[in-house]
Amino acid sequence: MLNEERIILMTQMASYEENEGKKNVEIGNYFRSDYIAIQVLKSALSATIAFGIVFALFIFYDFENFMQDIYKMDLLDFARSVLIYYGVTVVIYSSLAYVICSYRYAKAKRSLKCYYHNLKKLNAMYNERQ
Repeated sequence: MLNEERIILMTQMASYEENEGKKNVEIGNYFRSDYIAIQVLKSALSATIAFGIVFALFIFYDFENFMQDIYKMDLLDFARSVLIYYGVTVVIYSSLAYVICSYRYAKAKRSLKCYYHNLKKLNAMYNERQ
């Protein structure tokens, strides 16, 4: 005999598994600190690449004037200012990544907790039948 409540629960769980469940299970396989550390390192690498591209575009935009002014400018001061901009960029980008990944991890854990609760509920329904 078909149990309507059990069918509805199984349908909801199957829909979860197909959509956001895959991503949440992947996130849930990590410890919180490991997941966040990996994501922050990825974002720091991305920030470094993006800063390098933007800096190259800045230099090449007016390359002729830059080459004329390079002999007049203090290169150490220029390098120091570039490194400060780089550091600020990476710190801000990594901080945002930390906040976003912490939120994603907490959301995935809550979602998985609800999913596992539904699994236990479904198991209880099957055991109740027997």
